[in-house]
Amino acid sequence: MKAEFKEALTVLVVMLLSGCASLPNSTSEKINNRNVEFAMTQHRTIPVVFENGLGGRMEWWKKVLPEISNDTTTFAYNRPGYGNSDPVSTSRDGTHIVDELRALLLSKEMKPPYILVGHSLGGLYMQLFARRYPEEVSTLILVDSTHPQQLDGEGALEKQSLLVRGIFGVLVTGTAKDELDLLPQTGRQVLDLPSPSGKPVFVLSASKPLEERSKVADDANEKRKDFVARLYPGSKQIWVDSGHGIPLEKPESVIAAIREALLLTHSNRVRIK
Repeated sequence: MKAEFKEALTVLVVMLLSGCASLPNSTSEKINNRNVEFAMTQHRTIPVVFENGLGGRMEWWKKVLPEISNDTTTFAYNRPGYGNSDPVSTSRDGTHIVDELRALLLSKEMKPPYILVGHSLGGLYMQLFARRYPEEVSTLILVDSTHPQQLDGEGALEKQSLLVRGIFGVLVTGTAKDELDLLPQTGRQVLDLPSPSGKPVFVLSASKPLEERSKVADDANEKRKDFVARLYPGSKQIWVDSGHGIPLEKPESVIAAIREALLLTHSNRVRIK
């Protein structure tokens, strides 16, 4: 099976998640005059904040959250236009999405610094959050994140196969299409800001796509490697025996990274005291 077809199937899986049962502790609430769907737990720990991928809802973390939420402060949500979260009229570029998330966290008294966990396009948004508000971030965990230049070069949508473009055309609609259309703009917003210094960064990268060989696959895999080589030198890259859907295929790798980030944060606080 070609790499690009596998990636398209991953998008299909994400869309199918919309029919899954709600996460534990999930609710919908009117916040700032709009309905927001979220799942939250509060303990005496630094908040761990989750951001979903393109077309994905918070159920994408259904194998991760139950393993950490009993003793960890967590926040997962559906962006505007997904699930039971009302759509908004503002642009769906990264700056608007990050600022909406930041305001939402503060409204729920989730005080920074945060451990940010983002999968796929959600990883691109979390990169922007960490660069835009570095003083509010403790650790950045990127789960097979979208690269800021993901759609450049061989990654351009017009260079994908007719099958992949057809699948995207059918499945990626509404808010998801708005986000996809503005992905290059969001990527530029990320690269226009410096990488946060002195912050631990975990890069969880899917290793199964490395087995695929094509111009499209090679480009995507080089971008996976570029996170450590150029974007976040000194970060910890973990190759996960998984496809793109790491939170569902290998949730234990995400859980382990979060646990390590929590330990690092605790150790740093003890040293400061």
